[in-house]
Amino acid sequence: MAVSELKYNDFTAIEGFSCGLAWDFAPRNITVNTIEPGFIDTDMMPADPAVREAFIKAIPLKRLGKPEEFASLVNFLAGPESGYKTGSNMAIDGGILA
Repeated sequence: MAVSELKYNDFTAIEGFSCGLAWDFAPRNITVNTIEPGFIDTDMMPADPAVREAFIKAIPLKRLGKPEEFASLVNFLAGPESGYKTGSNMAIDGGILA
């Protein structure tokens, strides 16, 4: 099995699990959503400029995501504005999955 197949299977399993939880917890007014992050500019990113550039070339927006952009999505999902959003998978990846 190729690495890309494993990644796809992992995300598919996570999405299925979270959708099941969304159905199970909805009667209790508890929402369940997942976030699929792309390459975010943190200390976990490789320091090698060539590797970073290879990542950036793969991103349609041609830049790494900012931690505050990711945090903003988390804050939205944790706040009252998303009270009617459940069972969703939200990609924040600069367009990689587009």
